[in-house]
Amino acid sequence: MTITTKPITLTINGKKQGPIDVPEGLMMIDFLHEYVHLTGSRLGCGQGVCHACVVIEDEADGGSHETRTCITGAHYFDGKTIRTVEGHATVNDKGEETPSAVQQAFMDHYSFQCGYCTPGFVNAATVFIEGLKRKPIARDELEDAILKAMNNHICRCTGYVRYYEAVRDVVLKTPGLIKETANG
Repeated sequence: MTITTKPITLTINGKKQGPIDVPEGLMMIDFLHEYVHLTGSRLGCGQGVCHACVVIEDEADGGSHETRTCITGAHYFDGKTIRTVEGHATVNDKGEETPSAVQQAFMDHYSFQCGYCTPGFVNAATVFIEGLKRKPIARDELEDAILKAMNNHICRCTGYVRYYEAVRDVVLKTPGLIKETANG
């Protein structure tokens, strides 16, 4: 039996990867873990339901969206740019990492218990906040918007309240994400 491979080239966390020969049909989560050794994305349900495995897929127009890696083949990402949870912190010239605003807020709010779902929540919150930078919302729309943005993510420890509080905190502390009125 011969395993058929095809090359894949993509950008992950700002770094070009590839071309790398990858078996056809390999799921992206396995590519991330086994080929580029990025293990932050979690294989939870393996059916695309829990969203622990999501990465951020950057769009050509500057937008971004979440993509589930447990049900999406690695070759779908050929030529694309993605970010994993490992790509959120910034690193200074001394090699010291500073967590992103979302990561810091999750720590400040003790948002996670076991932490298994946290990478997916970090990516979802990041996509949500990036979307608000492009299109701010009225303050009275915030709670519903957070719920909608985070609703697909499952936390078995039921840590939702703290995740949502952390996201709300980041949004309210980041200038330009909230409009003063619904019309302005």
